[in-house]
Amino acid sequence: MAGAGAFAEIIEGDVFNYYADGEWKKSSSGKSVSIVNPTTRKTQYKVQACTQEEVNKVMEAAKSAQRLWAKTPLWKRAELLHKAAAILKEHRAPIAEALVKEIAKPAKDSVTEVVRSGDLISYTAEEGVRILGEGKFLVSDSFPGNERTKYCLSSKIPLGVVLAIPPFNYPVNLAVSKIGPALIAGNSLVLKPPTQGAVACLHMVHCFHLAGFPKGLISCITGKGSEIGDFLTMHPGVNCISFTGGDTGIAISKKAGMIPLQMELGGKDACIVLDDADLDLAASNIVKGAFSYSGQRCTAVKIVLVIDSVADALVEKVNSKVAKLTVGSPEDDSDITPVVSESSANFIEGLISDAKQKGATFCQEYRREGNLIWPLVLDHVKPEMRIAWEEPFGPVLPVVRVATVEEGIHHCNASNFGLQGCVFTKDINKAILIGDAMETGTVQINSAPARGPDHFPFQGIKDSGIGSQGITNSINMMTKVKTTVINLPSPTYAMG
Repeated sequence: MAGAGAFAEIIEGDVFNYYADGEWKKSSSGKSVSIVNPTTRKTQYKVQACTQEEVNKVMEAAKSAQRLWAKTPLWKRAELLHKAAAILKEHRAPIAEALVKEIAKPAKDSVTEVVRSGDLISYTAEEGVRILGEGKFLVSDSFPGNERTKYCLSSKIPLGVVLAIPPFNYPVNLAVSKIGPALIAGNSLVLKPPTQGAVACLHMVHCFHLAGFPKGLISCITGKGSEIGDFLTMHPGVNCISFTGGDTGIAISKKAGMIPLQMELGGKDACIVLDDADLDLAASNIVKGAFSYSGQRCTAVKIVLVIDSVADALVEKVNSKVAKLTVGSPEDDSDITPVVSESSANFIEGLISDAKQKGATFCQEYRREGNLIWPLVLDHVKPEMRIAWEEPFGPVLPVVRVATVEEGIHHCNASNFGLQGCVFTKDINKAILIGDAMETGTVQINSAPARGPDHFPFQGIKDSGIGSQGITNSINMMTKVKTTVINLPSPTYAMG
């Protein structure tokens, strides 16, 4: 049960505490932020509403702790990360329970997210030892005009304080994907969890606490973004920001100043289906890609661009599979569960209404009960419809019929997003050429878009982000190069 057993100290009364300087604390504000269960639409949990002064104290502690942590041997950092990973996996049940109640993620998928997060932490520890345990040695005479009088030693050192801001849809996994690389690299870490998903994050942070990480090295600040959001992202004590989310990231990037940014900001992931594609394979991947976790994934299939000659057959196969999806509560492991909030459901409904007014074909009857929206395929979608360009983050899939592959590529590239895309064809040469032409960070061939495995590079272009994620890229991004040059006198000894 959340907030019980090993996690009893993270809650006081009915409000979960925030974590700072190695302790679970109650905010001096005396206020809390309510977390609404998407299924019941009633308050499920409450977390502390931290103040700007508490943010200042966290930053001071993080800065002091980081100086000592940077001197901690790599093997010791890795050892603590492995310990935290084991504790996280051991306590998967209460964390998964929080995910079910906070974000309506199906129970089985919630457990998978926690276990995957533990594996990610362990892999990060091992990869960090390999990457950071090596340096470079250069000599000056490899550059024209120089004698062999300078030896250059370079290594990677930490940036300082990393601010991590994960999204609601994978609050644990996308938090540890930032925490692990930051810590193994010698940084301290301040976590600002999403409101929906905050309690799961607090439980996860307690696993690091139980592992024995130094006081002040890891902090978890909860509260309203309107009160501490800008204060955190513009804080002079922050040396790096890793953010996953939506349009807020664009605003952060404009305000953050001259610090490294790692941003993943959503996508309109296109699925291009050629006339020679295996339509059964394409349909299975489209349904899985579009409707897993009710479409609330950055890498969900957001639009299908299918060659007209096979469109009828593909849509028929997709609809047949959609009819088999179960709709209901996350506790019952339903395929389609309520979207995260009423505002999200209203936004999705607005896109659907616009498509209806402009002539889209509804392959299923539109149905909504509270935050629960039944899966819907919209055929014959036209470019003038909002759903052709906007990211619904819900269980609705637009299908655009195109006459040529070039038309499909053009629609994909006309989007302001560029996260992932996919191509279905039996011709690998065509697949590679189309993939090269698609303006996205990743292209999947004969499979739906996906993030992972977690050590794979993951990045977007255009409004989909800045920088690259994935374990190795994140470690490199959260370090900087330190160079020492040894200057020698001109050679005086005879060679040979």
